[in-house]
Amino acid sequence: MESVKVGEVFSISDETGEEQEVEVLGVVSIEGIEYAAVSFIEDLDEESEDDIDIFFLKIDEEGDFSAIESDEEFDKVSAAFDEIFDEELEDE
Repeated sequence: MESVKVGEVFSISDETGEEQEVEVLGVVSIEGIEYAAVSFIEDLDEESEDDIDIFFLKIDEEGDFSAIESDEEFDKVSAAFDEIFDEELEDE
């Protein structure tokens, strides 16, 4: 399995087929499945007080990304990343 690393940048296609660059903000393993939190490079590069959009993607055995299919799975992944990001903020 290819490992995805925090800080890695790659392109994904949006719903219109346009390529967008995203950066990996975090990776977590839940019940043997890896997930990545990503955000658009364009949003990360803007110096703004606004919140940035973060997306969660499932990582398969080959290191390819796919969408999270169910609300239950999304809620589980979101809670895990909330915990990780909250801990990082407390450490700063």
